[in-house]
Amino acid sequence: MELPERLKYTTTHEWIADNGDGTVTVGITAVATEQLGDLVYVELPKVGASVAKGASCAVVESTKAASDVYAPLSGEVVAANEDLGANPGEVNASPYEKGWLFKLKLKNRAELGELMASDEYAKAAGV
Repeated sequence: MELPERLKYTTTHEWIADNGDGTVTVGITAVATEQLGDLVYVELPKVGASVAKGASCAVVESTKAASDVYAPLSGEVVAANEDLGANPGEVNASPYEKGWLFKLKLKNRAELGELMASDEYAKAAGV
């Protein structure tokens, strides 16, 4: 199971990439995509929306189930991966690259320290 070490993770299967400019990129992990199966629909947050850490801010729907995506950090949505509207399967095919969901401008950078490293996430996720 691919879990890039450069990323941070949450117990609810989101990954976070620190872009180094006060923003982060957010997606769902390969563990989540494996559990969900093939995605058929992705509902993304609106650019400009404020999100609170832990709040539901997106939805991914597969042939098996619909699942909320939770904001791993507090901030403002500055980008959403609009390519997923026409091709939600990119999340399955490339969860850490082309399948990213949205980008946040951080409200509180200290929240990054509360996220898990890849080895911690692997243990928590049982992989």
